[in-house]
Amino acid sequence: MPANALTPQPLHLVPTTKAGPPGEHEILIPAGAFVRGSNKVDEAGLQERYGFVTPLFVNEHPEHRFTLPAFILDKYEVTNAEYKTFVMRTHHPEPQAWIQNGYNVHGDKLRRAHVDNLRWISTDYFNLDINPETLDKPQLLEALLAKQSQRDALAATAVNWFDADDYCRWLGKRLPTEAEWEKAARGPNGNEYPWGNEWAPGFANSGENPAQEDDESIMPPGSFPKDVSYYGIFDLGGNVSEWVADVYQPYDDSDFDDPNYAKQHRIVKGGGAGMGHYGLSTFFRGARRAHTAAESASTDVGFRCAREE
Repeated sequence: MPANALTPQPLHLVPTTKAGPPGEHEILIPAGAFVRGSNKVDEAGLQERYGFVTPLFVNEHPEHRFTLPAFILDKYEVTNAEYKTFVMRTHHPEPQAWIQNGYNVHGDKLRRAHVDNLRWISTDYFNLDINPETLDKPQLLEALLAKQSQRDALAATAVNWFDADDYCRWLGKRLPTEAEWEKAARGPNGNEYPWGNEWAPGFANSGENPAQEDDESIMPPGSFPKDVSYYGIFDLGGNVSEWVADVYQPYDDSDFDDPNYAKQHRIVKGGGAGMGHYGLSTFFRGARRAHTAAESASTDVGFRCAREE
């Protein structure tokens, strides 16, 4: 049942580019300069201690002032429910992870399914912590629909850069640039973290809760009220890492020659809750520059959208 279970609507909306003041869940980031990048070095020997291939911090060099015009950024990360609406209305391919975990199964299909099928998918796809043989159809439906509702509210992940770009364009928006994302996260004075310069355990969803596993490590956007930036943007520290528009390239006057600069990777900003024992505080810094192939999709990488004022 889960394969191709969504029923797309015969509608492909392509709004015109948005303009105007910020909406209810958008924040205006004013024009001006901010501190971008860093001059940090790995004084604690984290690379050797954890066996990282690439040295830490060096692709952030040098720290510099950078000026941006005003722009508008989404206050929260895009949710599963929002992305599912896009998939259904545009016939866009659904994330492979939805097929694997049953999130692509529409509620109407669950209601029409035989009880034996519900028992099968509750364990093989939904991974519900129940014994389905002890439940009748109404009880199974209640559990499955509750799981879908819970997933609706989570930050959308398992989308590649092209998927994220398509979604934002469908709304008449775009992915933020790396500089825009970093200014939104660090404020005008270049904070290390959205809330300030000191790491504060529990401020962001960094996956430190041992009860959180698999998709349970991701939370609904805005669940960590202290992970909020100078401008009022949520979850730029943790929850999911986020795609931005830029190709991975060195800053001007960089002192680090990364062979990945030639691979046309796209930049990923922010920390994700699925990092496990690699959830070091340094990964949740606003200056950190991660990167990966645009075609890749990870269960701890999501996105948010931006637009012009």
